[in-house]
Amino acid sequence: MRRFILWTTLCFTSLLTACGGESDTQDGTPASTTLKLQTIASNLNSPVFLTAPPGDANRLFVLEQGGAIRVLDRATGNVLSTFLTLTGVTSGGERGLLGLTFDPNYNANGRFYTHYTDANGAITIARFLVSSTDVNIAEPTSQVILVSIPHPTFANHNGGMLAFGSDGCLYAAVGDGGSSGDPNNNAQNPASRLGKLLRIDPTTGIACTNGTLNPFVLSGGDPLIWSYGLRNPWRFSFDGDDLYLGDVGQGAREEINVSSGLNAGRGLNYGWRLMEGSACFNPTADCNNGTLTLPTIEYTHDNGACSVTGGYVYRGQAAPAIQGTYFYADFCAGFVRSFRFNNGSALEQREWPLLAAPSLTSFGQDALGELYILTQGGNVSRIVPN
Repeated sequence: MRRFILWTTLCFTSLLTACGGESDTQDGTPASTTLKLQTIASNLNSPVFLTAPPGDANRLFVLEQGGAIRVLDRATGNVLSTFLTLTGVTSGGERGLLGLTFDPNYNANGRFYTHYTDANGAITIARFLVSSTDVNIAEPTSQVILVSIPHPTFANHNGGMLAFGSDGCLYAAVGDGGSSGDPNNNAQNPASRLGKLLRIDPTTGIACTNGTLNPFVLSGGDPLIWSYGLRNPWRFSFDGDDLYLGDVGQGAREEINVSSGLNAGRGLNYGWRLMEGSACFNPTADCNNGTLTLPTIEYTHDNGACSVTGGYVYRGQAAPAIQGTYFYADFCAGFVRSFRFNNGSALEQREWPLLAAPSLTSFGQDALGELYILTQGGNVSRIVPN
């Protein structure tokens, strides 16, 4: 279960031991202390995501779970405007306005996309347009709903991430439909869009056909499905063609999955509910016939951990030493960890104590490739050299 709102008490543990491969810098400083957080903004209302339009070095767009998108000045953190306030959003628990991405051609077409739960709890992926007269305001009446996935029984496991791949297709992460143990077995059902990574044509809302077909287009199953076997994918990202995906575990294990190369993730079965991480879940034995994709990284719920938050590969310029490093976190334990992915392995695994944050809801990335951390309490902080 995605727990970043359901937890009402602080479950923060500062874990100071590096997860393998700790080394010192040339001046003897521990590498894990070379980064820190710089507060950009505070007092936002449950911020859950941050992004920016392509090439926009001056603004940050922050999602508040209740339905508002705020425009912040990148340098000062001052709120410049409310870009959009979505109406008809069910917010609270794991529902709300959860995802935002800008069209790769946003500067020409003004299109952006949102992922939210509507008044009936349906997972909704919609397209909007920026105002033709004010770049800091969107046109609320321009909404076109591309995908609506009924989610009537349980309130949790909505997923929430949107991102464009290098193929120009829109990818959307969707949870398994909620409750415990995926009682309807949605994640393994190729006819259900729940528990999946979807690949969508951003113009029509049907299956994207750029470069290749989605795996179930010609073989039965829902044509939008790209990957399956997911429980509650809380944040995925692309680094070039490579796909990094965090999936929240049931009660014992959290995982990060990395798929590399052209068409990364196509047709992969990440295992849920057959497996939680690399362990059998349902059934409790003999669950993998060799077709399941095992995690690149997994960790247990020791020391207060409970819910993984996927992040990004760093591609900014402020901290060149960490170029190519992927960052992820845990909501309850508060830690931030990283690794470099190379030849199918997670190398240089490390923990960053100065980046630890209570109730960390999401990472964000600006147009310059710099990374941010958002917390449920309302803070937005940039990762900077110490």
